Amino acid sequence: MKWLLTGPFGNIGAHVLAELAARGHDLRCFDLPSKENVRAAQRWQRRHPIEVLWGDLRREADVAAAVRGCDAVIHLAFVIPKLSATGVDSETRPEWAREVNVGGMLNLLAALRALQPAPRLLFASSLHVFGPTQHQPPPRQVSDAVHPTEHYALHKVACEEMVKASGLPWAIFRLAASMPIRLILDRGLFDVPLANRIEYVHGKDVARAIANALERPAAWGQTWLIGGGPACQFYYRDLAARVLDAFGVGMLPDHAFSTTPFATDWLDTSESQRVLEFQRHTLADYVADVKRQLGPRRQAIQAVSPLVRAWLLRQSPYARQMAAQPQPAFG
Repeated sequence: MKWLLTGPFGNIGAHVLAELAARGHDLRCFDLPSKENVRAAQRWQRRHPIEVLWGDLRREADVAAAVRGCDAVIHLAFVIPKLSATGVDSETRPEWAREVNVGGMLNLLAALRALQPAPRLLFASSLHVFGPTQHQPPPRQVSDAVHPTEHYALHKVACEEMVKASGLPWAIFRLAASMPIRLILDRGLFDVPLANRIEYVHGKDVARAIANALERPAAWGQTWLIGGGPACQFYYRDLAARVLDAFGVGMLPDHAFSTTPFATDWLDTSESQRVLEFQRHTLADYVADVKRQLGPRRQAIQAVSPLVRAWLLRQSPYARQMAAQPQPAFG
């Protein structure tokens, strides 16, 4: 059987690709031919016999070619806020992002419906569809109403609805927060209030959930919450402190962070864990990943941490806003 993976070289995609390749699946990858993606594909093809097709979700012919001969599609490719691999933020260019996200899904569904038998479709959605929920008691249930407030979340909800109405065999995974290693370099780090509930899930656990779903009939026709479980439920202050310490920087002052409620929360993953059996990692594993990847550079960062902290504070719009406020005069 042949699986198509869209967005295979991104944060989650790379973990999914590794998991499926390790299980010996016949894989086709579909992505934009950016320099970073091409280099990643070349590294992969030196180790695994994966097929790579370059194209654009907005082009019907590209999508039709990508799905041809496939038995299932794992659709990860999406323009996201802040850390998008395209270099474009879904919130600053929402119409363009909608062409890729929603228009791309329309093209994908049309291409899949043209095939017989119809391939299965697993769509990676997000807990952002619930909107800000800090005023509600946790955890979020899969049956909770959606209240998207970002363009990104609006696109996810639109795609979920199209998938469920498509007539195809489908599964939807609403993912918790899964940070890439480069998170510290993006000002999105500061957009979550320190008192916000947030659930982490390791990319390897997302990949295991997806790979297990492909092998388990009970996973299909359902929407699942995919988070790390109770051991991965934090208030953002605690998560941010551990992540910043992993990079050798240390926690930043409160005024660097937003106070506007953000669309993260804890999730009830009891049923998804029962069916998909995927939760094996915690934030400690992410911290270890960061330290391992940084290697000796972490000590170098620690040595100049005051300079790094000052640079990071300049990236925070909230810290800049406070610095720009007139200071009271004393005399």
